[in-house]
Amino acid sequence: MIGAILAFVIVDGIAIIAGSWITSIVPVDYLKIISAIVFIIIGIFMLISKDGEEKETTQKNPFIAAFLLIMLTEWGDKTQIAAAIFATQYDAIFVFIGTITALLILSLIAIFFGKVISTRLNKKIVNKIAGIIFIILGITFIIL
Repeated sequence: MIGAILAFVIVDGIAIIAGSWITSIVPVDYLKIISAIVFIIIGIFMLISKDGEEKETTQKNPFIAAFLLIMLTEWGDKTQIAAAIFATQYDAIFVFIGTITALLILSLIAIFFGKVISTRLNKKIVNKIAGIIFIILGITFIIL
């Protein structure tokens, strides 16, 4: 758990700093449109994606395994992109706290309930629901 959270702090922290910094260069109205388009594109890719299967690891040290897994897979991930986009529109500190809190809770769920949940929920359906939510968020950015 600590390895995963440390990696999330680094990866998403960098994204939030970059997202917050970009607002000083690009007008917020343009960023909202770009953000909306990115969210909609991510949602569409999630809806059409055939991937979603998780790979097993043979790493013996859980701290190193979790840290490396998150550090290597989260760069450019939809969570990191979303955190950076939210940081363009909201206070970066609150985006960071919210992002890390959500990732901590999700990691706890994955660690403690992952086995039970993975046997009862269809990953493809969960992925489709997440894709629809991203599209709705993108549309909301355009409207608001």
